[in-house]
Amino acid sequence: MNGFKNLTVKSLLGKPVRTIVLVLLTALLTLTVLDGSLTQTSLEKGIDSLEARLGADVMVVPYSATTKQKFEDMVLQGSTGYFYMGKNYVEEISQIEGVGEVSAQFFLASASSSCCSLPVQIIGYEPETDFTISPWVKKSYGKKLDTYDVVVGNDLNAFVGDSLYFYGVKVNVAAKLEKTGTSYDTTVFTNSDTIKELIRSSLELKMNDFVDVDPDNVVSCVLINVADGYNPEEVTNNINLHVKKVKAIQTKEMISGVADSLSGVSSVIGILIGAVWVLGAVIMLLAFTMSVNERKKEFAVLRVLGASRGKLASLVMKEALLTGIVGSAAGTLIALVVMVGFGGLIEDLLGLPFLLPSAGAVAGYAAAAIVLTIVTGAAAAAVSAFRISRIDTGVILRGDN
Repeated sequence: MNGFKNLTVKSLLGKPVRTIVLVLLTALLTLTVLDGSLTQTSLEKGIDSLEARLGADVMVVPYSATTKQKFEDMVLQGSTGYFYMGKNYVEEISQIEGVGEVSAQFFLASASSSCCSLPVQIIGYEPETDFTISPWVKKSYGKKLDTYDVVVGNDLNAFVGDSLYFYGVKVNVAAKLEKTGTSYDTTVFTNSDTIKELIRSSLELKMNDFVDVDPDNVVSCVLINVADGYNPEEVTNNINLHVKKVKAIQTKEMISGVADSLSGVSSVIGILIGAVWVLGAVIMLLAFTMSVNERKKEFAVLRVLGASRGKLASLVMKEALLTGIVGSAAGTLIALVVMVGFGGLIEDLLGLPFLLPSAGAVAGYAAAAIVLTIVTGAAAAAVSAFRISRIDTGVILRGDN
């Protein structure tokens, strides 16, 4: 029986077209399952990351901002822009029933000209009261930000120790933030003292539409966490009822549209994965069935030479396993290259927050995709293996079948 030891490899090499088709099919199946699953997970992590970065129950902005521009785009899609309201609103809002934690933020869009190193959105926060940005910044920079220190989003072409210029003001990159898969990856963050200097400089250069703004007496938005025993909807309504010229919005409402889009995309991806898996299983079954029909005489001769029915069935199963391993390995490699190399492009095409899971999680998805592909191929081959075990050698060799 030593002649049968290398029969699996010889059989695959002897039919290169059939072998290549099976390898390509298993590679495509693995690629689709793995990239589809990673895309679904990355979108879910992206929306979770966005919600965590917003980090507040309610956001209050000038009412004019909601009528003149799509201010949600600044928060959710990274569009540059700015708007301001009087600092007195912070105190007025903090007195509303149900309001717990309160912190102000300041927005400023840098210009794409010689005055600025990068055309980005700049967000200033108050370290003393902030509960949204500070915890995130501390993961990358454990110190207190000094005046003229900034931290930059992960996707920006700026690194720790670099000097940047915004409206002629030199700032130092103190830290680079971890990837979030959201618009914050292209945003610059700094403390309130620094951004006030930047706003003041933009006014002096006449590069700010708000010519009468006093940087020391304005804020862009107020973030709120509601007090215990109250819900965000109740507090939002209280603010909109009692505070004039502002608009309070629940942050969950802001991302509801993104969440709806995510649900739709995830459903499409799930259907695509299922369709490709079913189609791949059917094609594999047909491929192995056709292969067995073409090789009936070959199997009959092997039976005459002493191969048992189980040996023939084992031969088909080994061929399926070998092509499955090679194809799924190739598919996994291609899938990972696509996701890692073109993740940014996928995010841009989908227009949704996109954050790849950890390396360990990716490895787990890859292993699951490989196992699923190999099991699918083995199941398809098992049907053909069963047929082989039932062949009548005599009938085949007489040419009656």
